[in-house]
Amino acid sequence: MYEWILPSLREVLAASRSNKAECSSAKAEQQWRISLAATEHLLLNTLATTTSDITQGLTQGLTQGLVLTAPAPLFSQPKLTKSLKTVTFTAQPFNPLALMPFQVSGAIAQSQENEDISPWEDPQQITDYAYKYNHICPEESILPLLPADPLGAEQFCLVFTENFRLVLVLSANSSGNKEFLFSFAPEVVQQAWQVLGARVVLTNPELFADLDALVQKYPATAPNYQTIIQFTQFLLQELAEPETDKPTHTIPISPPTHSHLSPSAKPSSRSDVELLQAFAHEVRTPLATIRTMTRLLLKRQDLPTTVINRLQVIDHECTEQIDRMELLFKAAELETCTTAKSGNTQLTPMSLDQVLQQSIPRWQQAATRRNLTLDVALPQQLPTVVSNPAMLDRVLTGLMENFTRSLPPGSSIQVQVIPAGDQLKLQLSPQLDCQDTTRTITLPIRKSLGQLLVFQPETGTISLNISATKHLFQAIGGKLIVRQNPKYGEVLTIFLPLEVSCQQKVKM
Repeated sequence: MYEWILPSLREVLAASRSNKAECSSAKAEQQWRISLAATEHLLLNTLATTTSDITQGLTQGLTQGLVLTAPAPLFSQPKLTKSLKTVTFTAQPFNPLALMPFQVSGAIAQSQENEDISPWEDPQQITDYAYKYNHICPEESILPLLPADPLGAEQFCLVFTENFRLVLVLSANSSGNKEFLFSFAPEVVQQAWQVLGARVVLTNPELFADLDALVQKYPATAPNYQTIIQFTQFLLQELAEPETDKPTHTIPISPPTHSHLSPSAKPSSRSDVELLQAFAHEVRTPLATIRTMTRLLLKRQDLPTTVINRLQVIDHECTEQIDRMELLFKAAELETCTTAKSGNTQLTPMSLDQVLQQSIPRWQQAATRRNLTLDVALPQQLPTVVSNPAMLDRVLTGLMENFTRSLPPGSSIQVQVIPAGDQLKLQLSPQLDCQDTTRTITLPIRKSLGQLLVFQPETGTISLNISATKHLFQAIGGKLIVRQNPKYGEVLTIFLPLEVSCQQKVKM
């Protein structure tokens, strides 16, 4: 017997006897998080993620998969957002015009040519107008659920690709305890789509045919066993090891200084880390919804330039804060693992040139916002390094953001990339006003917040402390060294291992 007129996804998977283990709500939430991370890794591995492949696909109007999710988009990797169509279901759709600096005229609903601005009396008209233009064609779309629908209380993710179909669900059972269920079985994923499709028919019947056609593009066949093995390996990489010390055959990475805690301090530290994980997740979810709605609005052709500019600012700020939250979440995740586990992050040869081409414009923007200048010196040809492609850009950008906040206005930052034996050295050095030779820099006041964070009262900024940042670099195969210079302040040096075949090919 279903709770509502249509079954929920939890009821569909429970009836199919999908993978489920009795556990606490906290454990179920952890399983949900690590399964999403494993799914992201699996998609990055199985989809064509090179720049040329993505560009060719977008040019031809093709995508490599479809993701149905609730209550917010789950994947923010640029390679995935460009390769996948995402449709988000939500019981409380965000008012798409709430952040806009104007109110739209009712005449716009009749004619897009009329640009007069006057208020709509009925707020529901605004939402209806937004859904009128919310076609399935864009990479990101939002569809509403009815208020009484129990599906609105579930978190889920359905993935459709040429290689596999997958459904993951986190939901509370009748006793109020959360359960996590997932399945690769094609028939189970198809049943999950059918119950979602029935809801689309109820709320947006005109969109069902297009969405169903997208689903049917991807074959309902059992995945190759190698796909399941890959998923399992990624799950094991994300799983936290027990806190009790056990013999291990992996090479340990030097633990950060704050890991030497007395037994009585460990429960408190673990509580700090779990609180940070929950905080990062709760902040990221509404920001992802706001960003999705903003990008949907930016696809329209009838917006004034001032509105477009403000929406782009909103999109930029949301993306920046989402990346910060994901970095905090990853740092907290590493702290729940033993030191050996922190070295198990997936490391692969990658193009540093491509990462820097994406990162340097953002670094320049961060410097400009604080009245700083950025001077970048790169070799003629950048080698291939061994790191984690999904994390390196975020970790470097987060480090640069924190670095710019520590400098007074009018300073400049020198970024140098030079070879150093079998490693590549990336150094961030502050350069003060050379005309004032007597001036020395005053390091900002930083107050410790728990095990991982520091608070800078002058700017109101909360960021990862140096020890946690070093741990992040260790996890992606690198090393961070911080030196204090009384005249210039902090000098940050990052070392990344070179791919063996590229160690003799660096040109200055």
